[in-house]
Amino acid sequence: MKFISSLVFLLASVVIAAGAWWLQQPVPMKSEVVEITVEPGMSARAVVQALVKGGVEVDPQLLYWWIRLSGQARQIKAGSYEISRGPTPRTLLSKLVRGEVAQRSVTLAEGLTFAQWRVTLRNAPHLRQEGQDLAPEALMAKLGRPGVHPEGRFFPSTYTYAKGSSDLALLRRAMQEMDQRLAVAWAQRAPDSPLRNPDEALILASIVEKETGRASDRGQISGVFNNRLRKGMLLQTDPTVIYGLGEKFDGNLRKRDLQTDTPWNTYTRKGLPPTPIAMPGQESLLAAVQPEKTSALYFVARGDGTSAFSATLEEHNRAVRQYQLGQR
Repeated sequence: MKFISSLVFLLASVVIAAGAWWLQQPVPMKSEVVEITVEPGMSARAVVQALVKGGVEVDPQLLYWWIRLSGQARQIKAGSYEISRGPTPRTLLSKLVRGEVAQRSVTLAEGLTFAQWRVTLRNAPHLRQEGQDLAPEALMAKLGRPGVHPEGRFFPSTYTYAKGSSDLALLRRAMQEMDQRLAVAWAQRAPDSPLRNPDEALILASIVEKETGRASDRGQISGVFNNRLRKGMLLQTDPTVIYGLGEKFDGNLRKRDLQTDTPWNTYTRKGLPPTPIAMPGQESLLAAVQPEKTSALYFVARGDGTSAFSATLEEHNRAVRQYQLGQR
C-alpha cells in the first residue's frame, strides 16, 4: 500500500511538472499573426475552437481544461484579437483576460472640415461604419447633440481604437475631448474679450486655424479679428466665404464670390459666422481667447507662409500691392 501511494504521488508530481512545463512553452502557430474574434458570451470551449480554427496549433482539450482550471474562463473579454507568434498558453490566456484587443489608429487633422474628416473615417482600417450614411443632423442626434452643427465640434488628434469598433464611438470621444479643451480655453479668456460665449470662441478659433500660415502669427491674427469685433467691423476673411460656397468653390476665389451673400460671408455680414468653418486645434483655441495685443486691423499673406500686419487701411493697401500684386 505504501508503494502504491508513493507511485501515485510520483505520477501526480510528474503530471504537475509536465503541466507547468507545457504552460511555459510557446504554442505553434500556422502564421506570424493569428486573428480571432471573441463574441460576447462566448464559452471557453468556443474560444478554444476559434483559436484552433484561426491557426493556433494546440491540443484543444488540453487548452480548454487549462482555461477551466485557471478559474478565469468567465473573465475572457469580447473583442477582436491579433496574436503574434510566440505566446505560451499562460500568456495567451492572460491576453484574452486583460482584453488586449487589436488596436488601430486614425489621425483627424486640424484645419480640415467635418466633410473631410468623414472621408478619413470612411478609409480608416477596420472601423465599423455606422455614421457614414447619416445626414449631419441625424449623426449629431445619435451623438446626443440634436440641433448642433457638427463643424468644429470634434478635437483634432490621433485616435486609437479597437479593431471593429464604431466610427460613432470614435467621434463621441473626439466630441467630448473638444468639449473639455474648449471649456479650459474659455476659462482662460482675456478679461476684455469681445467673445460672448464658448461657441463664439470655437468659431473664431476655426477662422484663426484656417488663416494661419505660420504658427508664430496665430496670436496676432487672432488679435486682428478681436480688434475688428470690438469695433464692429466686418471680419472680411476669405476662408469663411469659401466655406459658405461649399461644393461651388473651384479653388479660385473671385470678386463675385466675395459679393455673394451667404450666412458665412464675412464680407457681407458683420460679426462671426453662425458656425465654425473647420476643426481648430489647441493652439487656435487658446489664440482665440488670448489674442496678442496689437493695434493691427488688417493682414495680408506675404507668400512665404507669414503675414504682414497693418494698423491702417493705407498701410494695408501698400502691403497688398507689395505682396499680392508685386508692386513696390
